[in-house]
Order: sequence, then C-alpha cells, then structure tokens
Amino acid sequence: MCVKEVVIKNQAGLHARPATFFIQKANEYKSSIWVEKDERKVNAKSLLGVLSLGIVGGTEIKIIVDGSDEKEALEGLVNLLESGFVD
Repeated sequence: MCVKEVVIKNQAGLHARPATFFIQKANEYKSSIWVEKDERKVNAKSLLGVLSLGIVGGTEIKIIVDGSDEKEALEGLVNLLESGFVD
C-alpha cells in the first residue's frame, strides 16, 4: 500500500471537470484507490464520492493506493494534481 499527502493546487479545487479528469485517471489503474480528507475516505473512482468531499484549492488530501500497479497509479495521480490539471 502507498500513501501520499497532496495539496490541491487548482484554485477551483476538485469540482466537476477536474474531478472527472482525476477519476478518469484513477480508472486507468487496476489498484484500489481512495481519497481521504478530514477523516473521510472515498473511492477515487467514484465521481459522487470525490465531489462529496468538497475539496477546494489549497486543501490537503491523502491518496491511498493498494494493488498491483500502486506505485504507477500514485505517481500518475499526484502528477495530475500537482500540475493543477494543466498539461
């Protein structure tokens, strides 16, 4: 299992469009992936789950990944979040 804390750099946070990009990226991996904020943990592959956390810019979240491609998944998701969803 891999865990990493990340600060959301996107000013708008994980609202609908960035959350959709995040979930699409999470679904590229076989591993189980969770997002945790303030003791609440949700499935990172669930749009409603991620949106329910109300993640705004500057918020610190934890990404928890467990599975066969966990290191690759964690790196890909962290890179996406740290880019602010800009290529």
